[in-house]
Amino acid sequence: MTIRISTLLLFFLISFLKVASSFAQENSTLEILNAEMLKGERGIERLLGNVRMRHQNSLIFCDSAHFFREQNRAQLYGRVRIQDVEDPITTTSTYAEYDGNTKIAKLRNKVVFTNQQTTLYTEFLDYNRETNVANYFNKGKVVDSVNVLTSETGIYEVNYERITFQENVELVNPDYTLKSNDLIYLTIPKTAQTQGLTNIVSKEGYNLDAQQGSFYNTQSKQFRFFDGIVENEETRVKADELFYDEPNGYYEGKNDVRILNKERNTEVFGDVGKYWEERKYSEVFGKALVRRYFETDTLFVAADTLISHDNEADSIKYLLAFHSVRLVKSDLSGRADSLYYNYADSSIQLFRDPVLWNQKSQISADSMSFLIANEKLDRVFMKDKAFAIMTDTLLNFNQMKGRKMTGYFKEGQMEKLYIEGNGESLYFALEADTLTQGVNRILSATIELTFVDGAIKKSNFGIRPDGKFTPVQKIDDKTGRLEGFSWRIEEKPSKKDMDAWRKVIEIESKPKNLFDDPDVSLQMPSDGQIQKELNKKEFKVNNL
Repeated sequence: MTIRISTLLLFFLISFLKVASSFAQENSTLEILNAEMLKGERGIERLLGNVRMRHQNSLIFCDSAHFFREQNRAQLYGRVRIQDVEDPITTTSTYAEYDGNTKIAKLRNKVVFTNQQTTLYTEFLDYNRETNVANYFNKGKVVDSVNVLTSETGIYEVNYERITFQENVELVNPDYTLKSNDLIYLTIPKTAQTQGLTNIVSKEGYNLDAQQGSFYNTQSKQFRFFDGIVENEETRVKADELFYDEPNGYYEGKNDVRILNKERNTEVFGDVGKYWEERKYSEVFGKALVRRYFETDTLFVAADTLISHDNEADSIKYLLAFHSVRLVKSDLSGRADSLYYNYADSSIQLFRDPVLWNQKSQISADSMSFLIANEKLDRVFMKDKAFAIMTDTLLNFNQMKGRKMTGYFKEGQMEKLYIEGNGESLYFALEADTLTQGVNRILSATIELTFVDGAIKKSNFGIRPDGKFTPVQKIDDKTGRLEGFSWRIEEKPSKKDMDAWRKVIEIESKPKNLFDDPDVSLQMPSDGQIQKELNKKEFKVNNL
């Protein structure tokens, strides 16, 4: 019987302790744990010296306090410290107001909010212990093991390890300085996400800018920019969405990708692009376009795919273009299936049914290459089924064909043409450049022709040439054309075609940059300061 009663009492005792413990945890009343002196008047208890209070899981320390017991709140003065006994959160200041009903602490002057390795410094902080959210205003600074972040206002959501910074945001670490007006920082992975204009400067002098926000992993040094640009002394890379892996020097862009090589004065555009910084190697896909800048002219190349290689460690630096290649310059146009551009000597090779137009001439072959010197077409080399057509002043088609051809240009027009192997020429004889007399057709192993304004002025032929003259009255399609003749002027690309392929929107020359804004801000006087100055002036007037 005794054993049963004891067991029953023990059961009720344990249940009571559990209820009492639960009640104590739910109790929101501020408790006084210690004070060297206690005074009470008009509903206010004054606590003086080594004050300690408790509210649920928080211990409160200060030099003195005013405790409003009925209102369940306190005003804390001098060396204020609020410490959570369960979470690693400690807050200090020189003054604070604590409300036990709302669980809100309003801390002022030299506020330090610490959560493990993250510390927030500010002068004004409201900390809601119920939601575990701290708000600061009128400037604040957050420091962790990697970064220092400052802003005018901020919200620290402790449960999510997330801090939202707003207005004049600056993130500084040993490698980069970032400026924005809206930034969300996750303290555990140490990532920063911004909205709107974002500017970053690296210690190496890189400029990383985004018009529509960014994502920055401050530990792995990986960036993602929206409407972003990464630029240094040698290169500028831009895209609607740009990924940059700084340790590996790798860029990847989507939508309106553009890669500028400042040394080569070459800019590549496309829908998708990849660039390896150390190798200076890039791949661009989707309506790709190249602009090669000269002092007074620009060469445009359009293709489906572009590959550029420009590493100083390699002797060969080149640009490759694949499929549906078209090129346009002020003095020439061309098309082919593929193209190879050698940066070293400015030579361009065209493959698979290439055609090149230069003012009054059209040349074609199975493959050809040409050189640009002093921004002008200088020489062209044609191999296998080479065919050249030039129009004279009367728009007659002078024609040449052979196994190999070499053309020389002067001031943008063909001046000489040298034919090797199975050479054939058909040119119209003119009288005073105003009347066609007939057509000369000559077969020779080698032929050398000199032109003036598209008309043949001098010709040299190899051994035993075979020639025939046909008067103008007997010229027909057979006698006035060499076999394989095809005037393809309708295929000639133009600058308008380049714009239709990819309309380039030029980069704003001086976009807004937050680093251009002055760091010094004018402080407006408070109402009290204004009234004080007015009182001074009134005192002076009354004493005149």
